[in-house]
Amino acid sequence: MKLASYWTDTAAQFEGLDPRGLDARADVAIIGGGFTGLSAALALARKGATVVVLEAGRVAGEASGRNGGHCNNGLPHDFSVVARQLGLEQARALYHAYDSAVDCVERLVRDEGIECDFRRNGKIKLAAKPHHFAKLEKAYALLQRHVDPDTSLVGPEVIASEVGSELFYGGLVMHKSAQMHMGRFGAGLAAAAQRSGARIFQNTAVIGLARLSGNAFRVQTAHDTVEADQVLVATGPSRHGPFGYFRRRIVPVGSFVVTTEPLSETLVASIMPGGRNATTTKNVGHYFRLTPDNRLVFGGRARFALSSPASDAKSGAVLERNMKVLFPQLRDTRIDYCWGGVVDMTADRLPRAGEVKGLHYAMGYSGSGTQMSVYMGQNMARAINGEPEANPLRRLQWPPIPGHLGPPWFLPFVGAYYRWLDLVS
Repeated sequence: MKLASYWTDTAAQFEGLDPRGLDARADVAIIGGGFTGLSAALALARKGATVVVLEAGRVAGEASGRNGGHCNNGLPHDFSVVARQLGLEQARALYHAYDSAVDCVERLVRDEGIECDFRRNGKIKLAAKPHHFAKLEKAYALLQRHVDPDTSLVGPEVIASEVGSELFYGGLVMHKSAQMHMGRFGAGLAAAAQRSGARIFQNTAVIGLARLSGNAFRVQTAHDTVEADQVLVATGPSRHGPFGYFRRRIVPVGSFVVTTEPLSETLVASIMPGGRNATTTKNVGHYFRLTPDNRLVFGGRARFALSSPASDAKSGAVLERNMKVLFPQLRDTRIDYCWGGVVDMTADRLPRAGEVKGLHYAMGYSGSGTQMSVYMGQNMARAINGEPEANPLRRLQWPPIPGHLGPPWFLPFVGAYYRWLDLVS
């Protein structure tokens, strides 16, 4: 078993520029080389801006390349809850933003010729308890009436046509959802941005950020400095560097994934006959999908801890046990890959993007970042170019989380609370 992301381990390495050759000046400096930063770099360079991307490690090597491989439409939580919190019109606009985000990914894959196994296979949300299906029925009725007629309900009597487990009691299908190979998409997106003129520097951590006279900034890296007229912060849950404002508003939460050896066609047909992305209705639930070479990619919170080699291995053991409980057919199946990543969670699990003290930012995708990061990179490029209305998240307030100054000391308590909820609800 490799303690490495299947996506990054099976994708070609992108070759960036030597960080010792960092540009002294740029129109825009983008901090973070994940999907947000790369997507913004591509859009800005296409408009003729001089762009530098500063990535502390490998492009798409963190959250963008360490997730479950889903590219789902629909809000990450119950539409009715968001409608109560924000009003029906804003909730509907946010829902459609997630739809547009999947379309955006598909368009970039097509236009840039990125070979990443992109496929519109749909997503099913699986009822993990009998009474959870009643909640899915209510959600389905609300979505059909107000926002998304392109959904369908799978009743408990036919759920075996979608998933080969006796532990699910129906499901809600979102037909616009997709999947892809995250590592290949990341490398392809970086190559597209570089072809368009963006200059991408890997292993170039930002250690200082200062406002100059006017609106310009000086960005300090371990190697050199660059002055930029505008800066986009696209770091996600960065625990290092001059990003304290964002650390007070984001909780870094570990999420963990295992990937099986390639499965026989018989096994594939027995566990995932529907071939969709799948998530479950529990608070501490799971998400899973198949790859084109018939591996099962199976993930979840597993443990409320952050990622490290030791933590990943412990979490992987939990996930393997859970996977084989859901799918006893896999009891003799080998795990080939195990890894962890850090989710940039906001208090309400909605992403944030905008401008603060002259800095543009986009982050807080809360576990639904594949599609929204790409989409928000494109939209924040437009905002930087003088179209603030292009940002669909601009009206969301973002206060700091009370008592949270950086390290998530409260994660074990949060985990215990959500596990208790799963027992009683």
